Amino acid sequence: MLERKQVKGRTQVTFVLPENAPDGPVSVVGDFNQWDPAAHPLKARGDGTRAVTIALPSPATHAFRYLAAGDYWFDDDSADGHDGTNSRLHT
Repeated sequence: MLERKQVKGRTQVTFVLPENAPDGPVSVVGDFNQWDPAAHPLKARGDGTRAVTIALPSPATHAFRYLAAGDYWFDDDSADGHDGTNSRLHT
C-alpha cells in the first residue's frame, strides 16, 4: 500500500507492507535510490505493518519494486501502474 502526503513541492510517500508478508527483511528499491537495496529498508510499526517514508520531487514518475530475502522481487498492487517490469508511482 502507498500513503502520500504533499509537503512543500515534494510528495512524502510511505511504502507499507504487512509485517510478515513476505517473511524476512524487505527494502523498497527504485530509480529514486539508484536501485540500492540498503537505502530504504522497511521497519516494523506498532500497527502490525512495516513501512518506510521517502520524500520525492513532485510532479514526477518513478519506477520501483520491493526486494525481500532470498532475492525475491515483487511489485506493489496499489501502485499507479506497472510497465511490465516495475511498479510505477506518480507524485
